[in-house]
Amino acid sequence: MNRFQVKKVAVLGAGVMGAQIAAHLVNVKVPVVLFDLPAKEGPKNGIVTRAIENLKKLKPSPLGVASDADLIVQANYEEHMEQLKDCDLIIEAIAERMDWKLDLYTKIAPFIAPHAIVASNTSGLSITKLSEVLPEAIKPRFCGIHFFNPPRYMTLVELIATPTTEPQILNDLETFVTSGLGKGVVRAKDTPNFIANRIGIAGMLATMKEVENFGLSFDVVDDLTGKRLGRASSGTFRTADVVGLDTMAHVVKTLQDNLSLETDPFYGSFGTPPVLAKLLGLKNLGQKTKAGFFKKVGRDILRFDLDSEDYVPAGEKADEVYGRMLKRPAAERLKLLRNAEGPQGQFLWAILRNSFHYAAVHLGQIADTARDVDQAMRWGFGMKQGPFELWQEAGWLDVAKMVQEDIDAGKALSKAPLPEWVFKGPVPESNGGAGGVHTAQGSWNPTTGTFDARRQLPVYQRQHFPELLLGEAGPKFETAGTTIEENDSIRIWTLDEHVLIASIKTKMHAISPEVCEGLMAAVDLAEQEYQGLVVWSGDEPFSAGADLQAMLPAFMAVGVSAIEDAEGFMQQTMLRLRYANVPVVSAVRGLALGGGCELAVYSARRVVHMESYIGLVEVGVGLVPGAGGLTYIARRAAENAETSTGKDLLPFLTEGFTAAAMAKVGTSALESRKLGFVLHSDVIVPHKDELLFVAINEAKSLFNGGYRAPHKRLFPVAGRDGKATILGSLVNMRDGGFISQHDFHIASLIANVVTGGDVEPGTLVNEDYLMTLERRAFCSLIVHPKTQERILGMLNTGKPVRN
Repeated sequence: MNRFQVKKVAVLGAGVMGAQIAAHLVNVKVPVVLFDLPAKEGPKNGIVTRAIENLKKLKPSPLGVASDADLIVQANYEEHMEQLKDCDLIIEAIAERMDWKLDLYTKIAPFIAPHAIVASNTSGLSITKLSEVLPEAIKPRFCGIHFFNPPRYMTLVELIATPTTEPQILNDLETFVTSGLGKGVVRAKDTPNFIANRIGIAGMLATMKEVENFGLSFDVVDDLTGKRLGRASSGTFRTADVVGLDTMAHVVKTLQDNLSLETDPFYGSFGTPPVLAKLLGLKNLGQKTKAGFFKKVGRDILRFDLDSEDYVPAGEKADEVYGRMLKRPAAERLKLLRNAEGPQGQFLWAILRNSFHYAAVHLGQIADTARDVDQAMRWGFGMKQGPFELWQEAGWLDVAKMVQEDIDAGKALSKAPLPEWVFKGPVPESNGGAGGVHTAQGSWNPTTGTFDARRQLPVYQRQHFPELLLGEAGPKFETAGTTIEENDSIRIWTLDEHVLIASIKTKMHAISPEVCEGLMAAVDLAEQEYQGLVVWSGDEPFSAGADLQAMLPAFMAVGVSAIEDAEGFMQQTMLRLRYANVPVVSAVRGLALGGGCELAVYSARRVVHMESYIGLVEVGVGLVPGAGGLTYIARRAAENAETSTGKDLLPFLTEGFTAAAMAKVGTSALESRKLGFVLHSDVIVPHKDELLFVAINEAKSLFNGGYRAPHKRLFPVAGRDGKATILGSLVNMRDGGFISQHDFHIASLIANVVTGGDVEPGTLVNEDYLMTLERRAFCSLIVHPKTQERILGMLNTGKPVRN
């Protein structure tokens, strides 16, 4: 079988999207060349150079590690076109001008390799029209590839074929984008703005129109349309600011220029809202210009007021009665909102009705199935549910009747009726008469009149538990496989009878004594009957750390001795994992903090999702890492020092000490590797749903390679001299006002553990010795009043207390 290999990618256009696409390719270890026009002054690569430097400053960072920006190869169209011949994939991401794109295609065509795929990242221009200028030999290898901003973090990538695109080209590209880049692929039809922007931007315009109708302020609307509604926490207007009002205006213009009342019955609602036009005129483009619908002045957030054409104080919240309504079951929720008397409730019903109406009317035109629409809105706009999912959950025919009644009464944005398939045929009769577009057989395709199953590409066999939509059939990690043992804290099970899986079930997957008991039992069982043990949970986080709340009752009843026993048990659990006779693989996704970080680093191997955030954060609650984290830092320093001819351990200890003392958290798997929590021998996985597949294979590979646990070795520590050096730096930080006295005290205890305490430099110690120092430090702090203030503050507010 020939496998499409992407050895090098060219990205054409070093603008906001092009540069960030290049950055993400670097994140996943794909060599990339970033092209732009030659600069008119200075070095010819000046435009690309500035774009790459800007990548290092952007927040949230498009790069896993900022310094990796230097791995992007710089090029311009005047000097470096020959480099295109070595590229397997060429992604065009220049400005949204059809004439500019066609001109560029004409220039690059002679340099495109015979096997290379060429794809445009246009957000809404016709892919078919773009292809017309290409030579006949390239047309079958051309398609659309629409990333969403910011491309590192947004899951959605839309792929769009032309009539001449070879089906295998799309399959190859979908495979690469899914497994190689970690994205969720939706195939869209070649219509203006494709799926997500067509539904999403039309929805934003409709929302703005309803805001005018009901006289609501932007801050209230964002409070209503954020997390409360199961959408992105930034709400409607803050999202627009983040995207950029100029970008939004361009997508709106694409709708205005390429549609009409004849092709889209909602066209009348596509006019540029007056407030958006005014902000564009003021060049207040959102986050990029530090002013848009909202503006931050010092610590104050202001909102734009169209009447005064100025910014006024923001922060108004929605009426809490609607917050309570939005917590009700879907069917009850929608009926309550439809019958609400207040403008906020009427507004919420209006925008939901409009979304159902628009999605149903346009489904057959823009997508193959309803699945494509719901996945696009989940992955591209951060919705918890797509419009069809919510409609189906609330009762298909009941909602359909409510929407049609509003259309008939002239309350909707368009007079277009709901399609006939909504009321008649397989959709209302599906799911045992409950109705809906998503069923166990597949999702509704209005063109064929069938429920279509998901595409069965080989790449999807790597996803044991793909993300399912409401109504879809598929395995659920909570019940899949064969359960060996299970309680409220942990499930021990197997998918294949070869590798055991331990899934933590506690809130935030906190590590309680019961979790430790379960992990111990899992190791015992794995050693007897299996090839390895994988610690994995089907949802985030990996683990937020030790369960402090579970420890508090024993502490209140017995005192500090109960805490010492609990910490000792956690430490023994970590050592049991490290010295197990079968490989223990931690499959990390999301947060791995405190005890979660310790669980990961004491495993034989880590398989880590790119978007994992790993660190020892106990300082935030006035404690030190107490389950082996500091012992790990000391041991790793000694191991790394073995490669050096010098005898000074301190240079190898500094990074780990600083990470623990300052509660540093890696903001990606790549940065966590720089902090020492992920090793170069570990595997970083771009797609979250492939994590378990890779972890199981990693465990089997280690086992089949004759895995043996490491020896329990003595190792040297930095001793009192290293400790004195660290304390000198801490004194300067305290006296300079950079840390508090309590921070100084905690950091001093950390220094004492990682250097081995009051011993000679180079003294050989074992893990048990350092873990004893850890427990003593932890227990001395748990009774400290200032630490107790920090713990209670975190438990009560979820925010760290600085004292």
